[in-house]
Amino acid sequence: MYGYQITQRAKELTQGELEMTEGALYPLLHKLESDGMITSEIQKINGRDRKYYLLTEKGKKQQAEKETEMKSYLLNLQAIFNI
Repeated sequence: MYGYQITQRAKELTQGELEMTEGALYPLLHKLESDGMITSEIQKINGRDRKYYLLTEKGKKQQAEKETEMKSYLLNLQAIFNI
């Protein structure tokens, strides 16, 4: 996905709750890329360069770990508050 697609997908998946600007997104993408979590490739689309971002294996592993942590956190909150 390219940057604008990411912002729109986040908005769509959160039903508008998360509106990430491209100005906030690109520094995050650069950090993730420098940490080896994502990689990027430039493709020419209609004569213009477009940068696409992809999760690396390291990024996929980190994403799975964070997902597990979040699920555990939510289960603990449910237990504490008897939800």
